[in-house]
Amino acid sequence: MKFTVDRAPLQRALSHIHGVAEKRNTIPILANVLLTHDGEALRLTATDMEIAVVEEIPSEGTRAGSVTVPAAVLFEIVRKLSDGSQIEFEQKDPEEPLHLRAGRYATSLNVLPVDDFPAMVAGDLPHHFTIQSSILRTLIDRTRFAMSSEETRYYLNGIYLHIAMKGKKNVLRAVATDGHRLAKVDTELPFGVEKMPGVIIPRKTVTEVRKLLDDDSASIEVALSETRIQFRIGSILLTSKLVDGTFPEYSRVIPENNTRILRVSKQDLASAVGRVAAISQERSRPVKLTVTKNHLTLSAISPDQGVAKEELDENSVTYDSDEVEIGFQARYLTDITDQIDAEAEFALADSASPTLIRDTEQPSALYVLMPIRV
Repeated sequence: MKFTVDRAPLQRALSHIHGVAEKRNTIPILANVLLTHDGEALRLTATDMEIAVVEEIPSEGTRAGSVTVPAAVLFEIVRKLSDGSQIEFEQKDPEEPLHLRAGRYATSLNVLPVDDFPAMVAGDLPHHFTIQSSILRTLIDRTRFAMSSEETRYYLNGIYLHIAMKGKKNVLRAVATDGHRLAKVDTELPFGVEKMPGVIIPRKTVTEVRKLLDDDSASIEVALSETRIQFRIGSILLTSKLVDGTFPEYSRVIPENNTRILRVSKQDLASAVGRVAAISQERSRPVKLTVTKNHLTLSAISPDQGVAKEELDENSVTYDSDEVEIGFQARYLTDITDQIDAEAEFALADSASPTLIRDTEQPSALYVLMPIRV
């Protein structure tokens, strides 16, 4: 095989797919990218047996063929070449290394047999819909921080995408929780999704899909079954297995009767939490919130460093109810405030009950945070 590609599209394609190739595994071929040149275009494929990503870019060549080379090594080489470089690839025999040349630079990459590269079959995907890139990105960004990473509760290791009832109409809903916090975001139901089953998209798939959502105006084609999901984004096709498990009845942990309403500037709260929590070396970094009329005091105690405290007044805080003291893990609190644009609304009950948090400017998003003892 022999072909030439421009550096820019090749680097972009490799940045999309090299994260899928497994660097540490017992199957060496999974660390490689499959390059397939058909005479007019170059198709790059990477898989870890759970996810497969295929992207096609323009190329010119005199001999078609396929080869597999280490994805991470090729990405690093291409990334460090000069802008505007033309890169020539050549392999004279399937047993030989792949030779790469760009200007005065030349190298050879070891290959593994193309026949050993696994093919991931999507199977029948009966449910299809189209969603705007900006909407899918919002669903991911406002929920993924709450995904669990504990292997024992594997069914929480992803985002639960499903149809839900909101008021009198159905919506497409994304939910994630790790048992300490919960994030829920709704959007209009796309056409064609009415009979879609609820699916749990794995955390690695969420990460890889998110890398591809950089064009707000792009339309993403989604197809799925009960075991697979596929995203087509321009010239990129990502196919993934789904988490084989049942997502818990998350609605049970969403409080409905929290009547003490605190509204506070997101920026002032986030800054204060960061300063107060800095004193603590504990992993959980607990921060206590003491709320009185139009006043919020944040405090933390460290056995080694002493006490830190900061007060926010009516310039940042609106509250007109009974005094409440409640503690939260600082990182969990910050993860939620990072999703809020301007003002956060806390619906409180007492020091031991879950707190409901909303963005006053984004009613489609809702967060639940469990308190801790401080």
